[in-house]
Amino acid sequence: MTAEVEETIKRIQSQKGVQGIIIVNAEGIPIKSTLDNSSTVQYAGNVHQLLMKARGMVRDIDPQNDLTFLRVRSKKNEIMIAPGVKTI
Repeated sequence: MTAEVEETIKRIQSQKGVQGIIIVNAEGIPIKSTLDNSSTVQYAGNVHQLLMKARGMVRDIDPQNDLTFLRVRSKKNEIMIAPGVKTI
């Protein structure tokens, strides 16, 4: 990973309330994480499935469009997903 990516991870991680960061490849395989291995695998798998469903829905509505950001918020947590970001 580039120094810029590492610096961005540190900056995000230092924000109040951030519990972890996971970076995955196009197949949903984790390549960098600040969480323990078990949590990383669980989140990465579930988020990848959700992302594929959401992307499919966007393309069903407009085949020329694509998902650029997905935010899932519950009473306790929030997950923010930026698919397609090429940083490495």
